[in-house]
Amino acid sequence: MISVEYVQVMARYNAWQNETMIGLAETLDPAELTRDCGAFFRSILGTLNHLLWVDRLWMSRLADWKQPEGSLADSAQCYPTLAAWKCDRMRADARILLWARQLRPAQLRGTLAWRSASKEVEVTSPIGLCVVHMFNHQTHHRGQIHAMMSAAGAVTGLTDLVFMPERI
Repeated sequence: MISVEYVQVMARYNAWQNETMIGLAETLDPAELTRDCGAFFRSILGTLNHLLWVDRLWMSRLADWKQPEGSLADSAQCYPTLAAWKCDRMRADARILLWARQLRPAQLRGTLAWRSASKEVEVTSPIGLCVVHMFNHQTHHRGQIHAMMSAAGAVTGLTDLVFMPERI
């Protein structure tokens, strides 16, 4: 379904876009980061928190990371400040990049099984589809964050995958 090269490109894209989000978030007034914007996870910081929490959850399934504490319902409140979130976001992105670099084709085949706490059922899905979902989930929520940051006055830049710098 997918290749190691796809995973490596998407891991780089994730790191690039998160680095951009960090830079933009740091230009905003702290009150803007926690203002309820009407998004599902309410605020910019809430959505950033949720995204990191879910990345850590998927990586706990895909690469034996420690499962994040709390539940999906708590995911928007993991980090009370941008500085606290930034530290773990950067660490997670470095670990995702390393995982992608070390990934082998056989690791993308087969199925992944886990218990979905939100659906309260056992789930089995192809590993490749789970990896695609993780990256798609990142892009989806970063789009929400981009819109909230734009509305808050941040001057946003490129988000197009085809314009990703090769240095990442």
